[in-house]
Amino acid sequence: MRRTFVSLCVLHAVSPLAFAEPESLGEPAQIELQALSITSSADSERADGPVVGYKASRSASATRTDTALHETPQSVSVVPKDVLQDTGATRLQDGLDYAGGVGRANNFGGQGLTTFTVRGFTSGEFYRNGFPINRGYPNAPDANTVERLEVLRGPASSLYGRGDPGGTFNVVSKQPLPEAKVTLGSQFDDQGMQRATLDASGPLSQDGSLAYRLNLLGEGGESFRDDVESERYDVAPVISWQVNDSTKIVFEGDFMRNNHPLDRGLTRYPTQTGSASRDTYIWEKGSDNLLHNDNNMAQVRFEHMLNENWALGGGMQWLDCSLKGNAVEANALQADGRTLGRNFNYRKLEWTDRDYQLNLTGYFNTGGFAHTLLTGIEYEDYDYNSIIRRSAAGDSAYPIDIFDPVLGQPRPALTRTTTHDKENLKTWAAFIQDQVALTERLKALAGVRFERFEHDYDNKLNTTGDFNKGENGVTPRFGLIYDLTDTVAVYANTARSFKPNTGASRQGAGFDPEKGTSYELGVKWEALDRQLSVDAAIYHIVKENVLTRDPVDPNYSIAAGEVRSRGLDITVAGNITPEWRMIGGYAYVDAEVTKDQRLPSGTRLANIPQNTFSLLNTYEFQGGFAKGLGLGVGVKYVDDRNGQTEAVTYNMDQYTVVDLLTFYKVNEHVRLNLDVKNLFNKEYDEGAFNFYAYPGAPRTVQAGVSYTF
Repeated sequence: MRRTFVSLCVLHAVSPLAFAEPESLGEPAQIELQALSITSSADSERADGPVVGYKASRSASATRTDTALHETPQSVSVVPKDVLQDTGATRLQDGLDYAGGVGRANNFGGQGLTTFTVRGFTSGEFYRNGFPINRGYPNAPDANTVERLEVLRGPASSLYGRGDPGGTFNVVSKQPLPEAKVTLGSQFDDQGMQRATLDASGPLSQDGSLAYRLNLLGEGGESFRDDVESERYDVAPVISWQVNDSTKIVFEGDFMRNNHPLDRGLTRYPTQTGSASRDTYIWEKGSDNLLHNDNNMAQVRFEHMLNENWALGGGMQWLDCSLKGNAVEANALQADGRTLGRNFNYRKLEWTDRDYQLNLTGYFNTGGFAHTLLTGIEYEDYDYNSIIRRSAAGDSAYPIDIFDPVLGQPRPALTRTTTHDKENLKTWAAFIQDQVALTERLKALAGVRFERFEHDYDNKLNTTGDFNKGENGVTPRFGLIYDLTDTVAVYANTARSFKPNTGASRQGAGFDPEKGTSYELGVKWEALDRQLSVDAAIYHIVKENVLTRDPVDPNYSIAAGEVRSRGLDITVAGNITPEWRMIGGYAYVDAEVTKDQRLPSGTRLANIPQNTFSLLNTYEFQGGFAKGLGLGVGVKYVDDRNGQTEAVTYNMDQYTVVDLLTFYKVNEHVRLNLDVKNLFNKEYDEGAFNFYAYPGAPRTVQAGVSYTF
């Protein structure tokens, strides 16, 4: 915490000097060195590079090749760095709110982005530069390290392996710049948050073949929740080395420490006599409830041009992470409707992940057709170890009044070990994909992934729960896209997903994997001289082998459930004029249980709203006395949602949140911002888990300054 305050003091001491007109250092270049592509034109957008404004034109996340979004037969949204900057985003969720149809779910007691929702399904699988990073219970990358967020709707298993059929997203991180540039930033709000960042980049060698980027973060302070304080530190270095004209290597790391209490939010028991205010905190404070989350990531990525038509690429990623500390959670509510029995617990969760990828990409013509062929192999080795010890169960243990809590009770003894297990999951995969231009207007995409999973589970509390299970997965996909005009295209695709289920059944064996099938029809329109993109899609998705309670013993599960989701997505992104930018979307989702041993068909899925809408509009004056002034309005609407996937459960009400954004570019070096979030002070729940609901923040004023030199 002390380091955060020191950083803030330095920034505030420096920033007043910035209002003077210093000697010009020259305009920085508007391009960055590319992480995995050597041949892209320097004067055009790259699939992994910066986006001008809010509208991206290319992406590699949906195909692993540099492909125009207008030619991709799938619904893809890109949230560029400018959106994160204009909204004052500090977390990935802040940017995903404007991707269209991406919702919030279980945040694991405020620890970070644990799960999210897309197209009616909750997922925890997402990626960084194409590598899986959400293993275990990590903290997501900080917004300060992000170049763009790319949301893929529908199954992505044919390229990325195990996952949910609703969709996923890929974090494209900031890469080194060809010219020296340093930005110091400071943000704070009236709820107690204080934050300082550094983004430095430039060449390390005279010829520019060696370059670096370094992002630093120090954040801490209070929140709108009573007695909740946190700290967050991050060091994210990147070094790129252009070995020669044919070979490039990128070394990237991200080392984050997050200290945060396990804040389960507000309880939603059916027998409680009302709901506490959103700032009420009942989970103890200080070291009695504080988790230390260490996230260490290292990537080595490379690309080697074999010749002008063929390229070899890939890399390696290592994750080494842990979540350790004390926490307090609920047992049960007493008959008076307000006294909650709790348990004090200690947990030690540790995980490592090793992922290795090798891809071959070729561009060639055969049979009169133009091909972009991608083949690849991947190996992943994931280890997870956990132990959780708890105090006594029951509604009379460690009690507290949920409406008028008195914190600081003596710690109860840890009398139970509720979790002590070890898990290993190994994955071998090979995939092939072909993008074919059948005619000038008709293009096809076909791919398939073959995957072998070996799952070894060791329950150290009960050896009868041990198992070793192998699974083979085949996940194809096929898509067609046709240009009706130069700016309007229609497409169709179908794809499958595959995801191993974790844990053990009553018989002590593993479960059959989840399998999903998706069908999608869509249209892509580029209007206003291609400055505005409007995409719309309808879809139908079914997921089988969903875990549901064992009818013989409800303490166990069986893989016998089926859920179905269908709906409509509409997304927009555009630089309408040099002054006016917009991004957002609308989603309609009809998601329900269709087969279950216990739940009736038609039961709504937890955290899934039927309607969502978000739209961000900003206007930046380009001339006159107001030059450099930017004004923006962000609107987010979320329909009501079930708190649990149950026939009878609590409901989270619909809500609309309006944010006002203001920034002012004093000169080429100084940028100020002043934002009012949740302008009308709406009370709402962001998401839920079990009998916990996470309240959204009240009206918050956030201000900041950045200085670039």
